[in-house]
Amino acid sequence: MPDGIAQETRPALHHHFDSLEQQYEAASLGMWVFLATEVLFFGGLFLTYLVYRLWYPQEFGEASRTLDLFWGATNTVVLITSSLTMALAVAAAQEGNRSKTTMFLLVTMLLGAAFLGVKAVEYMHKFAEHHVPGAGFTFEGEHPEHAQIFFSLYFVMTGLHALHMLIGLGVLAVMAIMARRGRFSAAYSTPVEVAGLYWHFVDIIWIFLFPLLYLISRHQ
Repeated sequence: MPDGIAQETRPALHHHFDSLEQQYEAASLGMWVFLATEVLFFGGLFLTYLVYRLWYPQEFGEASRTLDLFWGATNTVVLITSSLTMALAVAAAQEGNRSKTTMFLLVTMLLGAAFLGVKAVEYMHKFAEHHVPGAGFTFEGEHPEHAQIFFSLYFVMTGLHALHMLIGLGVLAVMAIMARRGRFSAAYSTPVEVAGLYWHFVDIIWIFLFPLLYLISRHQ
């Protein structure tokens, strides 16, 4: 028997569902609908970025090259690794393995916290370089006002992504507590699976942000 707590599947079934399968399908559909709205939200930001980049390619390129490629690449590796550990947590939950589910969720949270720590370091560098949009903004270039648009989008897009990471860490903390208490089994692992969908979505957003913000202008 998997390393989990033997539990009846019936208590996990909410009263307004006929079966655990129906409950799982409803939860998955709800998460996919939510993620669709998030795609529209971030899609608007990506479109705004692309329009301004087409208008001011030189200034955006100059501003992009001031970002620290090492830290950006490090965070990309960290998030890709966290997607792996999240997938392992889901697989462990589906097997009813309480200890592995808890462990992989905690490792995923550790990697998420590391990502936010690296992002905080990057933000500190930008503050030190006076690249934060506002009254104190400075930038060596022919059109600093265009570079300021780039940094405005940089902080908005990466800041909202970081906010989603924080929310994800909170969700994973709840999942880890539930897993530790034996709330999941081979018959019921829906919350972990739905949380995994959210975490993978947040990771995918960064996979788009990294090349758009850090890589496109490196060849110039």
